[in-house]
Amino acid sequence: MDFSIKAFDAKTTVTAAKSGCIAVGVYENKKLSAAAKALDGAGEITAALKSGDITGKAGTTLLLRGLKGAAADRVLLVGLGADEAVGEKSFASGVQAAIKAFSTLGAADAIIALPLTEVKDRDASWAIRAVVQAARESVYRTDTQKSKKDPAPAGVKKLALAVPNTAASKLALAQAVAIANGMELTKDLGNLSANVCTPTYLANTAKKLAKDYKFEVEVLDRKQLEALQMGSFLSVTNGSEQPPKFIVLKHKGGKAKDAPVVLVGKGITFDTGGISIKAGPGMDEMKYDMCGAASVLGTFRAIGEMGLDQNVIGIVAACENMPSGRATKPGDIVTSMNGLTIEVLNTDAEGRLVLCDALTYAERFNPAVVIDIATLTGACIVALGHHNSGLFTRDDEAHDRLADALLAAGKATGDTAWRLPIGEQYNEQLKSNFADLGNIGTPGGASCTAAAFLENFTRKYTWAHLDIAGTAWKSGGAKGATGRPVPLLANYLLNRA
Repeated sequence: MDFSIKAFDAKTTVTAAKSGCIAVGVYENKKLSAAAKALDGAGEITAALKSGDITGKAGTTLLLRGLKGAAADRVLLVGLGADEAVGEKSFASGVQAAIKAFSTLGAADAIIALPLTEVKDRDASWAIRAVVQAARESVYRTDTQKSKKDPAPAGVKKLALAVPNTAASKLALAQAVAIANGMELTKDLGNLSANVCTPTYLANTAKKLAKDYKFEVEVLDRKQLEALQMGSFLSVTNGSEQPPKFIVLKHKGGKAKDAPVVLVGKGITFDTGGISIKAGPGMDEMKYDMCGAASVLGTFRAIGEMGLDQNVIGIVAACENMPSGRATKPGDIVTSMNGLTIEVLNTDAEGRLVLCDALTYAERFNPAVVIDIATLTGACIVALGHHNSGLFTRDDEAHDRLADALLAAGKATGDTAWRLPIGEQYNEQLKSNFADLGNIGTPGGASCTAAAFLENFTRKYTWAHLDIAGTAWKSGGAKGATGRPVPLLANYLLNRA
């Protein structure tokens, strides 16, 4: 879908706008938005409200054809709620309803003339991103691996947004499209079957991103990882025929002396659980255990398109977790890159074994902050459901600032997170009689003990952990990757800039 800005002024009015359809807002108190008033010269919109054909309730729509005084072929009335101070939820419902209505039309183009600059506690940039994200979500397809593709969706292919044609609006639109493209890459990678989206496939994707956006890229193979003494990461790869890949992407958009933000993604391209094998039902969804890695690559696509003026490094630790005669066994002890020994009490707690060496590797970049992203624990879904990602950081001033910035970035994009605790009490649960750490804790607080495990490998820099187990994909009839937390990460980086 193509997006553009359509600014209305004294010369180019709403009534003169030629389009297949123009969407305008109406309210439950029978009032009209500014654009609706401009098109209501003959009183047809007011009459529709009075008749009850549309109530104005958020998300309701009514399509009018041949409206007197309107150059557009169709006018779509969109309910925005109780009053003119449009709330965020009501606005989102209205946008989604408009996009859905557009998909059923014979028109090729449309204009969103909803009050994008009047959403309560939000600015036009937020509204632009909301429209673009909703529109792109409506046309996203999951038929990449089907022999016969689903029928191409009908409806609007070009969408104009009625906002002032300012530099800020143009920038917001460009950023919105870049973030949507990043989300799409993340979803595509997550949705691919694991026999296609292997560690090597992720490495090749990173190489293509590097070529397209002039990133630096390095892919480390098993021998190099052995030389780095990444015994914890390599222990997870033992049972698989697929070679592990340790991918490093570098976006040098800032000054050479500027400390980078480092994003670290868990890239388990399929997780059987290893010797501690998972139950069969639902195991197909373990192709999504690389969504942390996919979100790093998606964020890099977004920042590459935006030309972000910061230094950002992406690290993806990619492998499979499979059972075989070579696989790591419960009770085995491995040595991590930083020298700590780990008793592998459960081979299905493999993500932390991969991430801990990646987090140690991140030290060499003298980072400003490090953020790891992982589908780490089912316990996070128990705690937060599928609404919020889990956010973990240490409890001090620098980490509080990082947590606040990430939470704010999530709230601004609707890609929300919730802060959960870590601390020495959770480290106590990780004690082992035979090694420095166990890879699982005693019962209770499993998402917290997982984060506490990772914290042991991050003490030389400011760090945050995002557990996206509940937000990276959906199950059931709507099964598919969500593209989260690309909006949160991209917005965090934009705010830093």
